[in-house]
Amino acid sequence: MKKNKLRNQAAGGLVKYIRIRSEPGARFVEFDFAINDPTLYVELIMPPQSFADFCRHNEVVEMSAAQMAQNDAEAEKWRYGENTLVGPLHQEQQAV
Repeated sequence: MKKNKLRNQAAGGLVKYIRIRSEPGARFVEFDFAINDPTLYVELIMPPQSFADFCRHNEVVEMSAAQMAQNDAEAEKWRYGENTLVGPLHQEQQAV
């Protein structure tokens, strides 16, 4: 899939990223799909053959470990908020 990234960039096209979320062999493939910005993605679900066709047609690139970690950190911030000196998370921890 790295070849796809080089080919897309060389052609002036946008890089299309995926991140597979489902377990191998699952009935459906759950994955994140992003175009040019791996931090802005949609969650999709497809049967395995449709997913394979989708990836081939879009010449996708798998997100790197760093890109996935960044997305996970952002998702956690949205889910739990940021721990600041005046934020509610800090105050809750002080009370414990």
